Amino acid sequence: MFFLKSAFCRVFQTSFRLALPLLPYREPKIISSCSALGDVFRKENIKSLLIVTDHGIVSNSLITPLEKVLNDHGVAFAVYDKTQPNPTVDNVEEALKLYHKNHCDALIAIGGGSSMDCAKALGARVAYPKKKVGQMKGILRVLRKLPTLIAIPTTAGTGSEVTLAAIITNSKQQHKYALMSFPLIPHYAVLDATLTYSLPPHLTATTGMDALTHAVEAYIGRSTTKETRRLALETVKLIFENLQTVYNDGKNHSARENMLHAAYKAGVAFSKSYVGYIHAVAHSLGGQYGTPHGLANAVLMPYVLNAYGKNAHKKLHQLGISAGVSAEADTHQDGAEKFIHAIKALNAAMDIPEQITGIQKKDIVTMAKHAEKEANPLYPVPKLMTQAELENFYYQIADWSAEG
Repeated sequence: MFFLKSAFCRVFQTSFRLALPLLPYREPKIISSCSALGDVFRKENIKSLLIVTDHGIVSNSLITPLEKVLNDHGVAFAVYDKTQPNPTVDNVEEALKLYHKNHCDALIAIGGGSSMDCAKALGARVAYPKKKVGQMKGILRVLRKLPTLIAIPTTAGTGSEVTLAAIITNSKQQHKYALMSFPLIPHYAVLDATLTYSLPPHLTATTGMDALTHAVEAYIGRSTTKETRRLALETVKLIFENLQTVYNDGKNHSARENMLHAAYKAGVAFSKSYVGYIHAVAHSLGGQYGTPHGLANAVLMPYVLNAYGKNAHKKLHQLGISAGVSAEADTHQDGAEKFIHAIKALNAAMDIPEQITGIQKKDIVTMAKHAEKEANPLYPVPKLMTQAELENFYYQIADWSAEG
């Protein structure tokens, strides 16, 4: 039975790869700072907009520069600041009510990937007022144009400012799912390193490792292109050169800027070449327990890469060379092992644990089922795995030391 399913997965993935040049991918127009948004407001004839963010962004005054430029250009605005770290259907519906109440005609998402995902799903609800969020999950379910969407990342990790995906949690079912459609790609992205200065070290670390995961999974998959391979290699080089620097010195402007561009490049790469089992398992943890996505990716990455074995050695070796931790003369296996070891070392240097607390044995089968359903057949992974094989990862990363 798995043979038949494997064959179906590979045929499905090959079809997507062949169709890639024909699909309407686009990239947002990059804006250097919030102060340059006035031209966008005039061009798009924006009169009133909704800012989608979270309480932390507001309390740290990160929306102050944005509010100033909005006031300076006479654009009315309301603020939705209740976005959860794993944005929920309820968040989207609350924001939708505020959007209509204030007669908005555009959206700005400022914050991490959660705010951007919430704003994307909100835009989809505006475009499809009679459809619930869950009815638009999956591939190419959103075809109508969204209101003008401006993404302002304050973290360097998710790449959501350039992707076609929005990850939403159904808190009642404790399940995450993705909306993946081209209209969800933001129209503009503000890449301003100064907005990432206040990101605390632990979030700098986990969001940076999130970007690394995007690049690695995009590169080792079977649906790469010349462009996505180049972007993934560039991302890995930038992250290994800059992530630990910004972890230790959050106001290093050059390194912060490099990390923003790394996240952006990784976002372009995985939008076209997709991700893999690291993300699928991480999403299930986020849906079940609210585990921060970047943390889950960082912890899972070495385990999943090891499990791919020889199917990924050559490409992991190439990534290791780009990261500066493997040598051309290494065998593919040695180069891959050096790269995986370097990921572990980078995690350790930034106090990212090797395991995650709170995982319950009774939930593992359900989470693995969600992960397998998400990944197969869409993700063009180096090696296909069954639900039973995915269950192993939860046992490997579970920290049960506190249990009696």
